[in-house]
Amino acid sequence: MSMKTGTKEKPISQRLVLKHGQKRVRVKRQRSYNLMLDSACKHFPNIPRDVVIFQTNQLDICDGYYVDITAEIWSDVIDLLNIVEVTRRTEMTLPVPLPLDASAISLPDNQSAPSQVNEQDSSRNNDKVTIKHVFPSNEIQTTREMKVAKLLADGSRILGHHPTDVGAVLGRVSDRCLRGVVMQANRSIGSYHIKDGDSINLEVYDDEPYVKKPVIYLYSPSDIDVSVKLSLIPEWSLSVIYPVVTTGEHGQRLEWNVRTHQDGSLTEHYSGLDVSYLFWEAQINLQAFPRSSTSRPQSVDTFNPISSSLDDMDSIVIPVDKVTVYLDKSLKVLGLHTEARTSFITYWLPNILKHEYIALRFVPQAAYERAASLCISPQPDVVTRVCMLFKGICKEHLTNWANAQMQAEKDVAWWVDVVGVDPARAGDVTLFRVLEWGGMEILI
Repeated sequence: MSMKTGTKEKPISQRLVLKHGQKRVRVKRQRSYNLMLDSACKHFPNIPRDVVIFQTNQLDICDGYYVDITAEIWSDVIDLLNIVEVTRRTEMTLPVPLPLDASAISLPDNQSAPSQVNEQDSSRNNDKVTIKHVFPSNEIQTTREMKVAKLLADGSRILGHHPTDVGAVLGRVSDRCLRGVVMQANRSIGSYHIKDGDSINLEVYDDEPYVKKPVIYLYSPSDIDVSVKLSLIPEWSLSVIYPVVTTGEHGQRLEWNVRTHQDGSLTEHYSGLDVSYLFWEAQINLQAFPRSSTSRPQSVDTFNPISSSLDDMDSIVIPVDKVTVYLDKSLKVLGLHTEARTSFITYWLPNILKHEYIALRFVPQAAYERAASLCISPQPDVVTRVCMLFKGICKEHLTNWANAQMQAEKDVAWWVDVVGVDPARAGDVTLFRVLEWGGMEILI
């Protein structure tokens, strides 16, 4: 076997990259399959050891497709690879009857796929709902009174995932405002007024990076060496970082060591990379901290990625065509320079444009710090951390956001006190300044 690209021999690196979803980790190249498995489980704790498999598409024999690397051939191919995909084994499951009242389930003959929920002919059967998969022979029959939690439990068996990794999302439904709504586990299927031809999608969340693109800028009037330590609460694990450094405590801690430059660029000491900023993303530890539909929305001075919310009293609601101007003004008063504002808006714009109206709020800096602590040495003169939460709102639901619409008419300067930043000091070029921005779309 050989690599697909080139035949020139190169010294074999003692390191390789393990990849799962968007997360990449540089690790020691282990010629023992079991030791490599230990390393994968350490860096990707959400995948149980007994279902971990390694894959590659880097060999000629793969013909561009991902193929499994078994323990038997591991030692033969490990020196030929630079990147190894870590994924989850999908087991074939025989049909098993489930305890559904007057119901039956057939499991897929192939890989899992989104499910559809179709109402039976109401003239013949008013209480039955049929959930069909894309495979025509597979369906679940159940009652309208069935809890969504039961649907998730049954669906997780089909999809081969833990129930807390699976969510039910309204797909093609007659009420356009409900499309994309995440169904609450404690409600019944019938409470969503499913009609004939409507659908529900079962989605797997275990690889979802939940807090998106926080980037950290460091500005110092002179070149200095700086240590940047990030510590997350247990509900989070780092999913992507750049520059890549070793993460500790199940992916909840890291440290960058950089040299600042007067032009705002940074040099990361371990890799020697020159970068404009430091980058991280994180995902929820769903198995340890499953989403709960019965949990109360958190207060405005608290931030937790699992229970974050927006409501009529703490947010603003504006039409989608006014969002960019509103954001630019808000981010400017919060201390973001032109490049940061542009990067922020263009990063989130594709998600924003999917909706008619947007509800948004900025998280108080102190609350955000308790969830994602930033320790920088030497200590900066000023730290500005801006995190936005937002969600889509359809026109028909605007009556539930009357106060938030009025809030949108206020001068954007009120966000300065909400977030707790000092824009004047944040713009003082004689000071050692840190600026971070990020955000999260709320789907529930």
